[in-house]
This record gives sequence, structure tokens and C-alpha cells, in this order.
Amino acid sequence: MADTEIREGYLYTKDHEWIGAETPRRVGITAYAVEQLGDITMVDLKVKVGERIEAGQAFGVVESVKSVSDLYAPVSGVVAAINGELDARPELVNEDPYGQAWMISLQPDREPTDLMDAEAYRAFLRTL
Repeated sequence: MADTEIREGYLYTKDHEWIGAETPRRVGITAYAVEQLGDITMVDLKVKVGERIEAGQAFGVVESVKSVSDLYAPVSGVVAAINGELDARPELVNEDPYGQAWMISLQPDREPTDLMDAEAYRAFLRTL
């Protein structure tokens, strides 16, 4: 865990998703999640632009050489964009989980107050 990349300025969930600070807010999975999953072979985003999703609702799945894992919305809001590039290039999740491999962007209903900052997420990872 010591060398897992955790970026400042992002918020994190216990399900290892991150949400950016920009608006609309980009959402993806953390480097820790990528390490646990292994090589990502498929990303299936099951939402559409304009669709409303609730915090905790599954919005897609990632498949890796080890398993299939659901992706959960960190906040409630409306889907503003979907990263279609991941259909053809799921390996971007392994290469750049906080950058090119964002999955969806959300226009949140409100500012998130129940997510962890980078320091709290580091502390959470130490408990695993």
C-alpha cells in the first residue's frame, strides 16, 4: 500500500472510487482498486448521458483477469458525460486511473460531505 498513488484534491469512497473537484465531477477507480483487480480487460458503463443516478447505485462494471467488479456512484446526480474511449481501450484504467481513465462525469445534486479526502483514504487503506 505504501507506493499506491493517492491524489490530493480528489475525494474517495470505501468502494475505491474517486471523484474529482471540477464540475461536472469526473469519477473513476483508484490506483489501489486497479492493483487489487489486476489487468483491466473490459469496462462496461451501463448509464447514459442525462440519466439520474443515486449515490451508491451501480453505474457499470470493470472486468479484470481476476474478477468482475461493480462500479458505484459516489454521489447522486445527473450523468454529464461518459468516457467512450474505455470501450476500445480498457487498459487505460491500468495506465492512468486518475486521468485518461475517468469513467463518467456527474453533475452532483450537492457537494459531497460523506467522502474521504486523500489523508482519510490513506488511513482507510491502512486498515485493510
